[in-house]
Amino acid sequence: MQIPYHDRRALKNVLNFIGEYQPDEVHSVGDEVDFPQISRWTRGMEGEYRGDLQGHCDAFERVFARPLRATFTGPVHFERSNHMDRPLAYVRTRAPGLMGLQALKVPSLLNFEKYGIQWHEEPYEVAPGWLIAHGDEGASSRIPGGTAIALARKWGYSVVCGHTHKLGLQHEHMAVNSKITKERFGFEVGNLMDMKSAVYLRAGHANWQQGFGILYVEKNRVTPAPVVIKPNGTFVVEGKTYGHKAA
Repeated sequence: MQIPYHDRRALKNVLNFIGEYQPDEVHSVGDEVDFPQISRWTRGMEGEYRGDLQGHCDAFERVFARPLRATFTGPVHFERSNHMDRPLAYVRTRAPGLMGLQALKVPSLLNFEKYGIQWHEEPYEVAPGWLIAHGDEGASSRIPGGTAIALARKWGYSVVCGHTHKLGLQHEHMAVNSKITKERFGFEVGNLMDMKSAVYLRAGHANWQQGFGILYVEKNRVTPAPVVIKPNGTFVVEGKTYGHKAA
């Protein structure tokens, strides 16, 4: 989402979908808030001194946490990410004397306890043989799904990740005597960001795809399903169209 640079229509449609579909769990792969004020890209420049950091934290509650919890009461998990690392990275380099204050950690800044959001500092198992990571734990690929499958090869698990803003699924199967002995997936689940807000993109160009992902879990069998969000904000899940075209 990278709030406040989120796509309002896409985010609203996905939240409405969660409320209607009622999945067993909701997992976010990171970069929920951008924290541009404390980015190294704005250091010493106007953006660092705007004084609107609290407003961005409040926006997270207003556009995501409260609407989500208004219709969904199940487990919600967040994975650490490079953008969500920014608050402590800023304190560590600019005001190390404040290290250790719980109030400066992301779960406190964004009221995770209030909304029942579980925070993960490391990649964690989301389903049998599947890990959720952010995606910055290895090298990034220009090909959708490439970053995730590289992590899968590295770790020996199927991997769901974000970071690249791409929506893609890659997989590798190993077999002998016509019997599959191992299957491994790399699943990148897109983004909910408004590209027009990414002013750093030259000519507004990027190989990004809006979307999200679903994992269907039946005992030890996991089936990944990418969901593409169209430019008009709609998407299809299990043959049904969701989302409103107007914001």
